[in-house]
Amino acid sequence: MKIAGVQEIRDLDREAMEKFCIPEDILMENAGEAAYRVLVKEVGVRGKRFVVLCGTGNNGGDGLVVARKLLSEGGLVKVFIVGDPGKFQGAAKKNFAVASLLPFVAMRQIKTADSIRSDVAHADAAIDALFGTGLSRDVSGLFREVILLLNEKRRPVLSLDIPSGICGDRGAVLGAAVKARWTVTFGVPKRGNLLYPGYEYCGKLYVSAISYPPSVQERGDIMVSVNDIVPLPPRSREGHKGDFGEVLFVAGAAGYLGAPYFAAHSFLKAGGGYSRLAAPASIAPYIAAKGSEIVLIPLAETKSGSLASRNRDTLLGLAERMDMVVVGPGLSLDREAQDLARDLAANVEKPLIIDGDGLTAVSAKPEILKGRKGPVILTPHPGEMSRLTGKTVGEINEDKIGLLQKTAGELRAVVVLKGAHTLIGYPDGQVFINLSGNPGMAKAGTGDVLTGTIAAMNGLGLPVPEAARMGVFVHGFAGDLAAEARGEDGISAADIMAFLPIALKGVREGLPDSLREDYEVLRV
Repeated sequence: MKIAGVQEIRDLDREAMEKFCIPEDILMENAGEAAYRVLVKEVGVRGKRFVVLCGTGNNGGDGLVVARKLLSEGGLVKVFIVGDPGKFQGAAKKNFAVASLLPFVAMRQIKTADSIRSDVAHADAAIDALFGTGLSRDVSGLFREVILLLNEKRRPVLSLDIPSGICGDRGAVLGAAVKARWTVTFGVPKRGNLLYPGYEYCGKLYVSAISYPPSVQERGDIMVSVNDIVPLPPRSREGHKGDFGEVLFVAGAAGYLGAPYFAAHSFLKAGGGYSRLAAPASIAPYIAAKGSEIVLIPLAETKSGSLASRNRDTLLGLAERMDMVVVGPGLSLDREAQDLARDLAANVEKPLIIDGDGLTAVSAKPEILKGRKGPVILTPHPGEMSRLTGKTVGEINEDKIGLLQKTAGELRAVVVLKGAHTLIGYPDGQVFINLSGNPGMAKAGTGDVLTGTIAAMNGLGLPVPEAARMGVFVHGFAGDLAAEARGEDGISAADIMAFLPIALKGVREGLPDSLREDYEVLRV
């Protein structure tokens, strides 16, 4: 499913009206009808009390359509206009004229939030039609007071298109924002509907095409999409371990035993065939005792217990026999280990995943990635992305998608920007927003499990870009299964790894009902 930015949704509206001659009135009517259907499903209508809060733009016009439909089906409706009704234009102005003639319980322009305090407190549901996706400045004055009142009273709120106060492009809170129980967005979802914190403010998210033809909904020049499940190739009944991927993990250092173990073992738990781990000789026995299925390759180390740079030729020779190479988990910041990571990044020709301390290494010379012959996946968290790009974490959060597109394009890499709703960026500008995962996964070691899972998806037969997408989804899905079974607070990287086989089973046989709705935008 495509996800639009603010300007893109304006272009889509214009295309629907100009190319397909769909009048603005019909688009607004359909938006109101979609919101009405959500209320029928979630609240019921006849005899229920509704408060409809309308701004004076098109979002307010959508709210007036909802109010009319609720009234016609037996709802008890109060409509409150925030702002000057004389500012309504186009289809919104027509709907205001119609609404002004209807026998609502009340319809008036309000001057203070206190004047509707009792109405909001006694409503079965409120409809937020104050601002649409075009809001670009912090909410202030009466609008802010009304939003705070809605949140204070904690009545169920349906937001139209996006919760008022959420930035349509970034998902940021612009001063104050409505905390909706449901949101119905129109045409296609907006970036702010799916990026945090906007996603959390939306509640349950619905989308209505409002008569957009399929060619408009799926326009090729919209580069952002939901990270839908990529079908996995069937597992051959006659396959042997080499048929499901052979991966070399270059990882580990004294004091960093967990990262190499989780990365190399997760590859096997997620369906990979043959996992080789090149690690400092002194730590190899400890990892072998914990993960006996991993083939250990003990190598020379520095005085500090990190991989020595003299292992270069051995590792390059091993890499030639592999399907993929992973560099970085727990590698340490030792100077030789960092030099070795950069050398491998530049000279390994097989598909490469760079994670953890490997990202720190290439951040010092990111230009080495541009000359690579083989594909590369980078898996930074925001701090590592900051080092890669030279931007602060704050600057990254201001434009995650734009910066991800720029970085993936410049480095010719698939970039997995980890976080709540991890983003996967392709060199051609495509970005996928992942919906699986939960806050309990913010623990040490979970990124290493992700790295192994991505490698396994390639081992199962997915091309490198799709392996990154599917690895992110499966990793989050396993985390959600672990949280369901054990609770978010206490799950660890080991728990997520333990649920990888069940996650793969779910992907192949069907997702559980308890999670399916969390991974999709519901259509209405």
